[in-house]
Order: sequence, then C-alpha cells, then structure tokens
Amino acid sequence: MDLTLHGVLRRSRANGPGERLVVWVQGCSLGCPGCFNPGTHPARGTARSVDDLVATALADGVEGVTLSGGEPLEQPAPVAAFGAALRPTGLGLIVLTGFTRAEIERDPARRAAVADADLVVAGRYQRRRHLGARLRGSANKEYWWRTARYRAADLEALPDLEVLIAADGTVTTTGMVGT
Repeated sequence: MDLTLHGVLRRSRANGPGERLVVWVQGCSLGCPGCFNPGTHPARGTARSVDDLVATALADGVEGVTLSGGEPLEQPAPVAAFGAALRPTGLGLIVLTGFTRAEIERDPARRAAVADADLVVAGRYQRRRHLGARLRGSANKEYWWRTARYRAADLEALPDLEVLIAADGTVTTTGMVGT
C-alpha cells in the first residue's frame, strides 16, 4: 500500500522526541488560514510504499516517525497500514492532524488510522491562537496521549525551529513556526 507524499526528512529533532523520520503527506482539504505547509495541500504527490518507509526508518536508526502534512487522516487506509507495520518494530509514532479528537473518534477510518499512534496532536490550526511550540501550531490543538511512550516533559525540550543544510546547499526549515 502506498502513501502519497510531499516529502521525507530522514533526521529531525524538532518534530518529536529523539531523532525522527518525518513524513509529510500530500493533500489537505481543511484549508486552515496561515498554514505553515501550504505546498502540501494539492492532492498530487509522490507515491511511496508503507513498507519502504518503515524500512527507511529502521535503516536510519531513529527513535520514531512523525506523520505530518498535508493531512495524514485524508489518507486513512495507508496511514493505518503504516502504523500497523511500524508498531512491531518498536519505533514510536506521532501523528499531527487538523482533525479534532471528536472528529477522529466519530469516523471509523480515521480511528483506525491513529490506532497504532503513541501521540496524536489534533485540531485545526488557528492563526489567531498561534503558539508554534511543542508540536502544536496553535493553542487549541490537543495532545491525545494514546500510549505511555511519550510524556509532556518529552515535548518541553523540543526546539521550535530546526534549520538543516544539506551537503548540496539545500536548506530545510522545519518545526512549529507558522505565520
């Protein structure tokens, strides 16, 4: 099964505890004003298999994976398959979504998509409540602790912004900054 992706960052410290593989899915219809990742909104992206993404995370020796976007829960079946494939590896999973916890709990496909997540950060980005810290772009976003793997203290130490410069000079800015 494939996920439609915007991009992958193989090592990040700003997108969750420890070194993480960050997967940005492509496609989001929520249209939150001021979104930090508007380039992820159109549905067209690059297909990549769930198994390949899990293999990449294992090969990189990261602590876990963070799914961001775009909107991961607009691809519920492949996200559920990814979580199910990742869980037996012992790697952690964080899902960042614009859907609220209530919207997720009401929808069987979305519930299945987060079934193997350790932490879900849920809720629409609200520019007027901009926070840009600890995986929450805005103050209304809720931490939904689904396992005991991560604690609030793990998020306190996260940098709000990370700037990475590749050997070829490509600059990647990631984290919870927003506009």
